[in-house]
Amino acid sequence: QSQLVESGGGLVQPGGSLRLSCAASEFSLNYYDIGWFRQAPGKEREGVSCISKSGGSSTNYKDSVKGRFTISRDNTKNTVYLQMNSLKPEDTAVYYCAAALSRACAYSPWGATRYNYWGRGTQVTVSS
Repeated sequence: QSQLVESGGGLVQPGGSLRLSCAASEFSLNYYDIGWFRQAPGKEREGVSCISKSGGSSTNYKDSVKGRFTISRDNTKNTVYLQMNSLKPEDTAVYYCAAALSRACAYSPWGATRYNYWGRGTQVTVSS
């Protein structure tokens, strides 16, 4: 059973926005680096963004989403968000969040093996 739950995906027109949420009910996300990954049909999973554990200030973004996506935490809600603006058809994918006990975001942000827990994903479709 997945311990991370993503939500907020859907169908949006090009140029539109979505906010994805990653929540955990059984442990505190404060102690974990959180990464967002995505996988489009027929393509390999790729890292999109990450944020260091609570108290840190490190974030990372894939070059193609810099300036359009913003990752943030709300510790009171035990939730990490991915705000996605100016969406493009090439952003269409299943988006997954993952939690890492290690300092994955600073040292190996897109290394999937560094992440201990994964959600089941939420579909994002950008189409007119």
